[in-house]
Amino acid sequence: MIVVKNASILTVILFSLLGLIFSPSVIADAKWDEDGWLNTSLATERLNNGDEFGCYEMPGLSWNSDPGAVAGECREYIEKRVDASLWGENPVSTYTPNSLTMSQHQIISQQGFVVHGDDNSLGYTAWHNSTDIPADLWDWYNLGRRGGSLEQVVGSVDTVKDAVEEGGLVNLYWIGRVNEATIRHDSGIEEYISDDADAWLTTWGQAWSYWVKEKCYQFDHSVSAVDDNYVISFKSLATEQCDELFPERWNVPITWMLDIEESAIISISSDDLPLEDITSSRHTKEGYSQSPNGYLLLSVIDEREVNITVTNSTYDVMGITEFWNNHSAAITIAAHETTDLFKWSKRFADQDDLVFTWLLKPRPIDAEATWIPYVAVAIGSGVILSMLLILKREGIGPLANK
Repeated sequence: MIVVKNASILTVILFSLLGLIFSPSVIADAKWDEDGWLNTSLATERLNNGDEFGCYEMPGLSWNSDPGAVAGECREYIEKRVDASLWGENPVSTYTPNSLTMSQHQIISQQGFVVHGDDNSLGYTAWHNSTDIPADLWDWYNLGRRGGSLEQVVGSVDTVKDAVEEGGLVNLYWIGRVNEATIRHDSGIEEYISDDADAWLTTWGQAWSYWVKEKCYQFDHSVSAVDDNYVISFKSLATEQCDELFPERWNVPITWMLDIEESAIISISSDDLPLEDITSSRHTKEGYSQSPNGYLLLSVIDEREVNITVTNSTYDVMGITEFWNNHSAAITIAAHETTDLFKWSKRFADQDDLVFTWLLKPRPIDAEATWIPYVAVAIGSGVILSMLLILKREGIGPLANK
């Protein structure tokens, strides 16, 4: 015979089990199915293309009712399956509806999502036009939508082109599918971005991480004579202060502008290997280029030391350019409600120019299966009630007569 020596402990255990059964997260998990493609080489290919994985929503949870729960569950959903970017594992970007308050946006930010988009009607804004340059962190809680849609008929090449020529961050949106219907993209917009757009092709998280570096940076540099030439050593520093202020930031390449006057460049290397010439590049990478006015542009991650061999010892570090590789505009494409990475991305399998911010959402379980979690709750409740009644007969437990 089992003797219960401490009825209060048993009561706590029973009610803990009851709480677990009725936990919102347990019920929510039962209402969605994961996108298995996030665990495959397809996701790796998208990361290698420069894409980013962010959050859209979690079935069964509400942004308005509990934004912290949505953000937390969505962050866990992503982190357990895929890195957010080549430049950082942690997801930093999320969709948010236009009905949230500033305090709710701050709650979401505390879960690591620092970029909220797009065009969600908050008073503070970032990149709603070419001059809407973000000044503070909370400006990124309302990332603007510029350039229109990638969707066929809805989107316009002229709209995208005008926005790029105006400058700043151009953020297109796109929904790849609605239920089983494929949403066709505009091939003209695709061709313009791929072939003609003079812009940095990037993602929400990369753009934010680049902007943050401008707010908190340090660098180290020196020059020494070697034979008949000079070697300028330059390093962008990672500092404890900046890491504490912006722990979510990815270590993306930052473009530094150096004035080497009229000195001839003999070689540029890092770790004894030549640094890549990225003069015509539009995808984020490390390397160097030269601006039309003769400045040397170094795009490097923090703690990467670069050695520049030149013929003159005179130089000056001018600072960080507004966008990577000194582009005057940047283009992001936010793929909303991405529940199936394969179906959303397969049309771009041979297209490595377009870069996407995939806003992920688990697939909701079919309506026919929605009864399953309620059956589980009913069974669990029945078991606990039966246990309580048995304990009552033994004169113990919360239902026993005192």
